[in-house]
Amino acid sequence: MSSEHAPTVVPSGINDPVQLARAELKAALAAIEIKANYPKRISEASSRIAAKARTIAEKKPVVALTGIIVGSAALGTAVWGIARSISR
Repeated sequence: MSSEHAPTVVPSGINDPVQLARAELKAALAAIEIKANYPKRISEASSRIAAKARTIAEKKPVVALTGIIVGSAALGTAVWGIARSISR
């Protein structure tokens, strides 16, 4: 484990109220940035999903192919449904 604190944790042992307030503000802003940074969160999630998909494709290629076919059919159905509802 690293000796560094997570950016969202206020270190203990701060006696000065001004320094404590600054540390709390810094931790709160870091937590908000982590929570609200959607592009980074989406990128990390897509990387995890891609790695998981590669692992499944290597171990079980039939399952991966079935997933691709089902996903494509679902996407095609959704696009068709949207296009049909727009055209009416």
